[in-house]
Amino acid sequence: MAIVLINNTGSELLIIKKPFGKQRSNGYSTFMSNTDLSIIIVDDLQFSRVVVKTALTKAGYSDIRMAGSASEALKLMEKQPAEVLLADWMMPEMDGLELTQRVRQRDEEKGIYTAIILFTAHEGVEYLVEAFDHGVDDYLCKPPNPQELAARVNAAARIATLQNDMLETSRQMQKTIRNLERMSLVDELTGAGNQKYLINKLNAHLLEASTRRGGVCLALVELRELESISASYGRLIANEIIVSQHRRLRQAARPTDVIARLDNNNFGIIMHHTNMQDYKTSAIERILTMIDNRAYKTSAGNMDISGCIGSHYYCGNETVISAEEMLKLASDKLTQARGDKLLHIAY
Repeated sequence: MAIVLINNTGSELLIIKKPFGKQRSNGYSTFMSNTDLSIIIVDDLQFSRVVVKTALTKAGYSDIRMAGSASEALKLMEKQPAEVLLADWMMPEMDGLELTQRVRQRDEEKGIYTAIILFTAHEGVEYLVEAFDHGVDDYLCKPPNPQELAARVNAAARIATLQNDMLETSRQMQKTIRNLERMSLVDELTGAGNQKYLINKLNAHLLEASTRRGGVCLALVELRELESISASYGRLIANEIIVSQHRRLRQAARPTDVIARLDNNNFGIIMHHTNMQDYKTSAIERILTMIDNRAYKTSAGNMDISGCIGSHYYCGNETVISAEEMLKLASDKLTQARGDKLLHIAY
């Protein structure tokens, strides 16, 4: 963790000399259980920087960096984030309030939090309010009492730790949510989209076709013998065939076509056409040929399997329909093809 102390006025920052917290053998106290706290001291006066560093070193902190200006401090923080910033209000080029705003902006961009304490000679509630309005976490008048300084630094470090833990928890939750959303749209066996994915994509394609007078074809593909193979050889063999079928469909389809595995082990293929006239039934026939042209290799041996397809085509000059309606129309065509051994494709 990091603390930044800034003071350019030369005002004395008292060195801690009395025990406070856990007693150390050198007569100073450890004010935080985590003495690995990374500290940045910012002051345009080298003497003030050295005074503060000496105090913090004797208090048990070892990772201490120093900067001669707020700009230099920001560069140091870019290399290693700071959880706590102690800054003097009045500084040349960039004062403590401006530095606070810069740090807050940086924290927001990087998804971290830096607790900020301002040192000031100003007295009065209006200065306190102004500091808090600018995003300062705490406020100390100069010169600070050594025990109060240690207690405020300790509290600021706890604030930073709590805030950063919350930010990290939020990031992990967002990552989990994204993974769950992805899992809810992807078929685990094949890696293709699932039925929910197909519905989402189909709705988008139908809307675009209706708006731009294009066309959308939905083809539902079924392997006739898959159910009987599953009953005879088991689900694992059937799954091998389903994976192979997805590969064949991917080879037969255009790169822009959407392929998804539906809940009933059939596959759906969405083919979008910018112009309605571009639709050709030969595209559906090519898919069937890819399914039927050779046996499926499985752990139980090679198996000859035939396919059937139900297809529905939507023209953009028609009344727009929903994805569910189009899926029902294509399903009816698939039922028709399934029921007639001589009919491989129903349009």
